[in-house]
Amino acid sequence: MRGEPSCPKCGGRVRAPGLFADTWQCGMHGAVHPLQPVLPPSVEALAVVVGRTQVPVWMPWPLPVGWLFTGVACAGDDRSGGRATAVACSGPAPLGGPGELLLIAEELGVGLGARYAGIDGPDPGPTICAGKPPQAKVHAAGHPTPLWHVSGAPDDRAVFAGEACGLWLWAIVWPQESGLLLYDELVLTDLRDAGAEVELVPCGALSPRLIS
Repeated sequence: MRGEPSCPKCGGRVRAPGLFADTWQCGMHGAVHPLQPVLPPSVEALAVVVGRTQVPVWMPWPLPVGWLFTGVACAGDDRSGGRATAVACSGPAPLGGPGELLLIAEELGVGLGARYAGIDGPDPGPTICAGKPPQAKVHAAGHPTPLWHVSGAPDDRAVFAGEACGLWLWAIVWPQESGLLLYDELVLTDLRDAGAEVELVPCGALSPRLIS
């Protein structure tokens, strides 16, 4: 997966546009926005994604105490630009032990968030508990942004989803109890607007969540 593009919905191999199709093709899911090889965490990796994406690159900023940036992924190609981004951060969980957070921004139908959430996709659909008050809230690009719990995910994680800047915003945390992070109204910054502050992001080791 690190060496070549893959399907954002299933991780399978994809065929590049060619004589018979002008889009990337997955044998199972048809036309897709290819997930590019995951980039190890570095300021340079962030700059690559920030420079090519058409959707936000969300990160808690400032990061919670003790947390580090641990990887970034982007779905899309050079022609269309990034149509989904995933940023991983890792650090001490609220109840002790290690915690991990994935923040995904994506256009409708890309399917990257559902894949990382471990649910049938491509979008939250009926699994989002939107008929109830939001279970969490973040500030995204300066705006209060409600997030609802997404049902049906594996027991090892907590999944929340909502809308920010007209796109899906997913927040996935491991272990499940680390969902407490999202009850403190994290401030999310779109790194496309962060300017030189991107160079201050502290980096850790690559999160295995991005390549699972």
